[in-house]
Amino acid sequence: MTVVFYPTYKSGCLHPESEAILTQIALGGGLPVHEMSPSEARNGFLPPGWLEPPRKDIAVRKTTAGGVPVRIYTPDGTGPKPILIFFHGGGFVAGNLDEFEAFCTILAEGAQCIVVSVGYRLAPEAPFPAAVDDAWAATKWIASRAFAFGGDSSRIAVAGDSAGGNLAAVVSMLARDSNDLNLIHQTLICPWVDLSPASESTESFNHFGQGLWLSAKGIEWYRYHYLTDLAQAKDPRVSPLLADHFNNLPPALVLTAEFDVLADQGRAYARCLETAGVPVTFSSYPGMLHDFLVLPALFTPARDAINQITSSLKSAFSMSLIERTGNSHV
Repeated sequence: MTVVFYPTYKSGCLHPESEAILTQIALGGGLPVHEMSPSEARNGFLPPGWLEPPRKDIAVRKTTAGGVPVRIYTPDGTGPKPILIFFHGGGFVAGNLDEFEAFCTILAEGAQCIVVSVGYRLAPEAPFPAAVDDAWAATKWIASRAFAFGGDSSRIAVAGDSAGGNLAAVVSMLARDSNDLNLIHQTLICPWVDLSPASESTESFNHFGQGLWLSAKGIEWYRYHYLTDLAQAKDPRVSPLLADHFNNLPPALVLTAEFDVLADQGRAYARCLETAGVPVTFSSYPGMLHDFLVLPALFTPARDAINQITSSLKSAFSMSLIERTGNSHV
C-alpha cells in the first residue's frame, strides 16, 4: 500500500524515487535531525551509498583561500578557465568538502570550468557570521589569485545548495556592494534565504513541514545552532530575502523542488530579483524533495537539473567573454 507522506498537499504527486527514499527512511527508524546532536547530524548527513563517484578526468587540488579550506576542481584543457565558487549545503551545521566532491566534479566537467568548493566553518562551534566571513574571504582570495590556478578572474560565478544557496546569495550582495569584485552569475539550488520565524507561514512550510526529509522542526534546529540571537535573522547576511533592495545583482538561476519546505522561499527570491530588473530563470522540479539535485545517484531528474545548471553557466561564461573581447567566435 502506498504511504501518503504529505496528506495536506493536494496539488502534486511525489516522484516514485522521492517516495522510495522516504519509505526507506521511514522503515529505517532513525532519529530525525532535530533529535540529534550536531556531530550525529554530520555523521549521517549524506550517506556514502547516496553519492556517485567523482569524475576521474577532473584534477583535484586541496589548498586554502583566505585561510579557508577549499578544493579546486579543474577539467582538462588549456586556460584560463572560468570559475564557479561553490558553497555546500547542510543547514550551516553539517556538510563537508568530501560529501560534495562528486557533485563538484560533475559541475566542473559539465560547465567546463574550474570549481572551487569552500569548506566554511560550521555551527554551533562557529555560529553566524563565521560562515559568511569565510565565504567572503574565500571569494576575494579566489578572485585575486585566479590566474595562479588557471582561472579567469573576469568570469567568476557563485553557486550553492540550501544553506550554501544562502551563502551564494549573500556573497553576491557583498560583491555588488564592493568596489573591486564583479560576479557574473549566481545559481541558487533550493536556497534557504529567510531564517526568520515569519518565513514558516508559507504554504510550502504548511504542506511539507511534517515530512521525513527536511521538516519545519529541522529548520528550527539548524537555525538554533547557527544563530546566537533570533534577532540576527533580520540581518540580510542571514536572510538575504529580507534585504532592502535587489538591484544590480548578478543574473540568476533559481531551482526549487516541489516537495520542499523551502520551495516558496526560492520562488519569492526569484520574484524579488525579477522585480529589481535582474535577469533570472526560475525552475521548479515536480515531485522532487529538497536538494534532490546534489544526489543524482538517487534522483533521475537531478540529471536534467544539473544539465540546466551547466548550460546556464556555459552561456553566462561565454556571454561574459564575448562582452569583454567583442569576439562572438570564442
